[in-house]
Amino acid sequence: MPMTPLFAFFGSLGTPELLIIAFVALLIFGNRLPSVMRSLGKSVTEFKKGVAGAEEEFHNAVNEDKNIPTDQVRKSPADEPVSADKK
Repeated sequence: MPMTPLFAFFGSLGTPELLIIAFVALLIFGNRLPSVMRSLGKSVTEFKKGVAGAEEEFHNAVNEDKNIPTDQVRKSPADEPVSADKK
């Protein structure tokens, strides 16, 4: 007997199904639906601000590393040329 995924019906959601889901959500939330959507919008906005802040910090850190003068950069021993007396 072949096993079917538990949520296989999600692949075939059409307009009638979405309208039924919206109607049920309207029945459940009723008058609170506008405030729920408003708070959802505010949380999405705050999330986007947080992501933008993290991206800005990341780009600042990368650009800060690029602005370090080359005389202050520590070289690894592998970067140094091998001289004849060290062989």
